[in-house]
Amino acid sequence: MPMIRETVVSTMNRAGQVHLAPIGLIAEDEGWIIAPFRPSVTLDNLCEVPFAVANFTDDVRVFAGCLTGRAAQWPTAPCRDIRVPRLANALAHAELAVTRTTEDEQRPRFHCRVLCNVGHAPFQGFNRAKAAVIEASILVSRLHMLPRDKIEREIAYLEIAVSKTASAAEQEAWTWLMERIRQYYASSGQPAA
Repeated sequence: MPMIRETVVSTMNRAGQVHLAPIGLIAEDEGWIIAPFRPSVTLDNLCEVPFAVANFTDDVRVFAGCLTGRAAQWPTAPCRDIRVPRLANALAHAELAVTRTTEDEQRPRFHCRVLCNVGHAPFQGFNRAKAAVIEASILVSRLHMLPRDKIEREIAYLEIAVSKTASAAEQEAWTWLMERIRQYYASSGQPAA
């Protein structure tokens, strides 16, 4: 299995509108593969403007915020070599150029070459709550794909780490994600497990 790194990817359409999305980048040789699900803004943007930024952040509110309609809360800043901007608060970022695309009905793969890696601030480490928020974010991004009982079991387990180790930032991100899950199930009519 290839290594996957959870990042926030910024892309841009031809009109210059920036989109932020949490995406697990797949390691490939010296580059990365971006594999967004169909349909998605990230996929459309990469087809229009074949450049992206992998933003490396330890602020898990960005991951949760992107999935709960709060992406606009995080400002962007110019990149060194490409027009697509980076997260202003990223600890580091990698500027990526798409070199080829592998088509797929569900998840096309955009193979990217790293143009540059730039560091901005030191990484202070993760607590268990940060990891739990990342995992919960992945679950929220797949609410329409996974059975409700699986989501509820995994959330119950992850909640232990949040209750024991969360700072105010992780607690805020967790609250956003739990609110999104409640809204999804209330509107979908799926019965509780």
